[in-house]
Amino acid sequence: MKASQFFISTLKEAPADAEVVSHQLMMRAGMIKRLGAGIYNYMPMGLRVIRKVEAIIRDEMNRAGAVELLMPVVQPAELWQETGRFETMGPELLRVKDRHDRDYIIQPTSEEVVTDIARQELRSYRQLPKNFYHIQTKFRDERRPRFGVMRGREFTMKDAYSFDRDPASAAISYQGMFDAYKRIFDRFGLQYRAVAADTGAIGGDLSHEFQVIADTGEDAIVYCPTSDYAANIELAEGVAPATPRAAPGQPLVKTPTPGKATCADVAALLGLPLQRTVKSLVLATDQLNERGDIVESTVWLLLVRGDHDLNEVKAGKLPGLKAGWRFATAAEIDDHFGCKPGYLGPIGLKRPVQVIADRTVAAMSDFVCGANEADFHYTGANWGRDLPEPDLVADLRNVLAGDPSPDGQGVLAIQRGIEVGHVFYLGTKYSQAMNATYLNENGKPQLMEMGCYGIGVTRILGAAIEQNHDERGIVWPASIAPFAAVICPIGYDRSAEVKAAADTLHDALQAAGVDVMLDDRGERPGAMFADWELIGVPQRVVISDRGLKAGTVELQGRTEAAATVAPLADAAALVKARLGA
Repeated sequence: MKASQFFISTLKEAPADAEVVSHQLMMRAGMIKRLGAGIYNYMPMGLRVIRKVEAIIRDEMNRAGAVELLMPVVQPAELWQETGRFETMGPELLRVKDRHDRDYIIQPTSEEVVTDIARQELRSYRQLPKNFYHIQTKFRDERRPRFGVMRGREFTMKDAYSFDRDPASAAISYQGMFDAYKRIFDRFGLQYRAVAADTGAIGGDLSHEFQVIADTGEDAIVYCPTSDYAANIELAEGVAPATPRAAPGQPLVKTPTPGKATCADVAALLGLPLQRTVKSLVLATDQLNERGDIVESTVWLLLVRGDHDLNEVKAGKLPGLKAGWRFATAAEIDDHFGCKPGYLGPIGLKRPVQVIADRTVAAMSDFVCGANEADFHYTGANWGRDLPEPDLVADLRNVLAGDPSPDGQGVLAIQRGIEVGHVFYLGTKYSQAMNATYLNENGKPQLMEMGCYGIGVTRILGAAIEQNHDERGIVWPASIAPFAAVICPIGYDRSAEVKAAADTLHDALQAAGVDVMLDDRGERPGAMFADWELIGVPQRVVISDRGLKAGTVELQGRTEAAATVAPLADAAALVKARLGA
């Protein structure tokens, strides 16, 4: 392809509202243009990357036995009402009405529609397993769209859905998709980790996220460098201390801590390590009547070590909190503790509460906690002696780097990542809600076991750039770059020899299957090179009159500091070899 036949629109500066590197560089490279909040036009340069991402996904999905179809963006609300998600999904679900006042949604995902297809079409065990996928536009009405394509409202996603006879065959389908995803991300040329994950709002049991490693990632990935253990921060287990709780060694003392309402301030005042303090978090659960009115509330006190943070996902899985919880109100706290937050603790409560201690806290002795009186904390607090053992001991906290790995094979490390793919085993969550059954070998109806598998197609672009860029622009992996190679002729519009050599090399590379761009715009060398470095094309060939006199061209990879002089006659073969390497 020649630049004069294409559309190139680069900018020297990024728009002021472009917050992260990927947003800035995609705007500057002319890959996207903002249309509205979280909504972008994908310009020709960006669309080429999307199509290459899609081609790799299609190739590996088909190889894994999945069958492509296409489900609509606009879906009738009745299907979502069957599963209850029309009401429960919240404001991210864009609800619309047609001219007949019928309810529809703009799809954020397609579990309901594909389950409707399955219950109509998959009637016998002989038709299973089956895996349907599509690559389609999605819309989620983000409260605060930001970071360009990383958290937009409209985006493209590949979502696949497997249907099986039983959990054992569903696990085989899940593993097949897991393996396909690894091949997909290997072919993208990105550094990534597949981590065990919480299933979140979609529900289900088994779940893995595919995270592209990037310092700017929103997610914390926990892994063990000396084993295969990897999980996201929500799921990573904080193991119990290996040593038993020590016997009390200090008396319980009510100690003045004027104006010190945080564990860090209290520890500094008392000259103690932060690890000796205990943090109190007060939650509440509500029992509702048929009209949705609160008839009774239960208050819970969760205790974590002062240097630890509560993991809200873990808390939401605890007995009594699974149905939903909230942070307690000031009135509820005063009613049960008789004190404002900052000085709360498990000793001397006004009214009983359910006490849940993190595993680490349950193993502590002589610890510091709030005294339920402003400007006072207890020092030397001990379980059994000064307060009853907790009602429940559980893993409540986010892990820290250096914690023991749950598999016992070393210690944990943490790095940042960007979630770009997710695989779920759903079980019968949707098939039961929508009565999606098949006839088994005995002619009896049985619920289908489901899995779902998503990749954020347009998000891949942002994640790849966050991982691969430098001060000059984007550094695309060759497999998904908009062009694999660019020919930059100096004086194309002035030198017949340069023009002839550039055209010949362009045709030779095209014939060899290389996705090549010939920049025939007649730009000055500096401006031309800057454009293609910004756009991030992996290989560049410079042709000039001076080089042609010596029968040579200059080859330079996007990350190479200097060009390599090579014979013109070998240029096509060398470029192809470089891309293959």
